[in-house]
Amino acid sequence: MPRSGDAVRVDFGSGRCYDMRFAPLAALDALLTDAGLRRGRCVVVTDGNVSGRWLGPATGALGDWDPVIIVLPAGEETKSAAALHKIYDAVLPAGIDRQTPVIALGGGVVGDLAGFAAATLLRGLPLVHVPTSLIAQVDSAIGGKVGINHAVGKNLIGTFCQPRLVCVDTAVLQTLPALEWNSGLAEVVKHALIADPTFMAFLDVAWEHILARDAPTIRRMVHWAASIKAAVVGQDEREQGRRAILNFGHTFGHAIERVAGYGAYTHGEAVALGMRAALTLSSRLHPDYCTRQVMALVKRIPVRFSLSSQGICVDALMDAMRYDKKVQRGVMRFVVLCGDGQAYVTDQVSRDDLSAAWAAAFR
Repeated sequence: MPRSGDAVRVDFGSGRCYDMRFAPLAALDALLTDAGLRRGRCVVVTDGNVSGRWLGPATGALGDWDPVIIVLPAGEETKSAAALHKIYDAVLPAGIDRQTPVIALGGGVVGDLAGFAAATLLRGLPLVHVPTSLIAQVDSAIGGKVGINHAVGKNLIGTFCQPRLVCVDTAVLQTLPALEWNSGLAEVVKHALIADPTFMAFLDVAWEHILARDAPTIRRMVHWAASIKAAVVGQDEREQGRRAILNFGHTFGHAIERVAGYGAYTHGEAVALGMRAALTLSSRLHPDYCTRQVMALVKRIPVRFSLSSQGICVDALMDAMRYDKKVQRGVMRFVVLCGDGQAYVTDQVSRDDLSAAWAAAFR
């Protein structure tokens, strides 16, 4: 079990690494200096929800940095080509150069979008994540995936842009709306299921403290979950192998988001339902693996709507899965478990298996 006071290092070997620093937002200036970033002009990208609470403290913590501030509408719809060009239009006339850091202050949408802008502006600017949502602190701010959505599917346009630094202040999570908090819990639980049965046991015992956002419990939980993600991506930066296990529940979840319409469910809600399907698929492929306790933990993640109440049909979901990034030569691939903490990718899945899996997501 990692110690919650330590930095988490994402290490790709050969000297390529960066740190997740767990510190108050007020320490941002010092953390940027420690990371070797050149003081001067910077770009701060955030959204309308985050800006009202955290933009002032963040810019105040920047000291004598000179920020170009870009505030975009909140929501999944912002992860688009149109919003990306708004960043370009604001930044390119502002006198930036290749040493100008882009600071992503927000959740997963802001991180993905600002990261894609950083990767493409002047062929690459330094990126700093300051994640303000649970899902960003434990998942999306770690590992370098950045991009935007397309009408055909989620996250289909993007690249890899590793940050220079990730600044994590778990205290900001206390003001997170319940819907976004619950969404992040899906990624926390996913990390436990695919890689660490001990973490899964911790979540099971501490669940009421987690829902109550007990500060010491949350610090421990975020640090632990982030350590799991860092270890996986450090072994497989470009998702050529093991990193694909981080998509557990996501092939189903992304199909739900696409069919329901982006924003109808939060990403975490869709993944929570997708994990129900993935666990059923796992149990069909591995009849000796008892998923009852794991399924019980997944079902503790609050989800507002059932799929049936939203009028979603299985045929539409089946069709949407064909646009998943893991599809190879027209064959769908799924992340499944053969035991607690034991995940792998397979394409040996029948139509009957998928029908049974989707039935579980509808319950």
